[in-house]
Amino acid sequence: MSAPDSFTSYVLARRGALLRTAYLLTGDADDADDLVQVALVKASGAWRRIEDDPEPYVRRILVNENVSRWRRRRWREVSTDRLPEVGHDPVGRHDQALVLRAALQALAPRQRAVVVLRYFDDLTERQTAELLGVSVGTVKSQARDGLARLREALPAPAVP
Repeated sequence: MSAPDSFTSYVLARRGALLRTAYLLTGDADDADDLVQVALVKASGAWRRIEDDPEPYVRRILVNENVSRWRRRRWREVSTDRLPEVGHDPVGRHDQALVLRAALQALAPRQRAVVVLRYFDDLTERQTAELLGVSVGTVKSQARDGLARLREALPAPAVP
């Protein structure tokens, strides 16, 4: 298979999973789409070198780009007293998703990356460490601290 064909196949097969990861990292569907596009453009330039195992490379681009975007944007955030209107959700799943998303966004970018990669993308500690370019111990401590902050921010589950 030629390089352009294998890249196209990769994008078609993995775009949905990359979008989910990017959404969990950014908390916004449009930002997630932009993040995936940037990652794929950067990966396409290195495709011949990474085509045998592109997933770690592309995920690392997602994480690094998200941290860079966060650093550029954090001084431009504007607070508001009014929340946007939301549609009717009789089961309450939308509210739960919003609470989880807000809790994830409250984490530091590295903690969020570790939590997303470990618990949403189901990577091992070693895979997460390699992807982020940190030690396994750092992954463990970031996961511990991130999960502790999530436990504080999220309501306790109802016990029947």
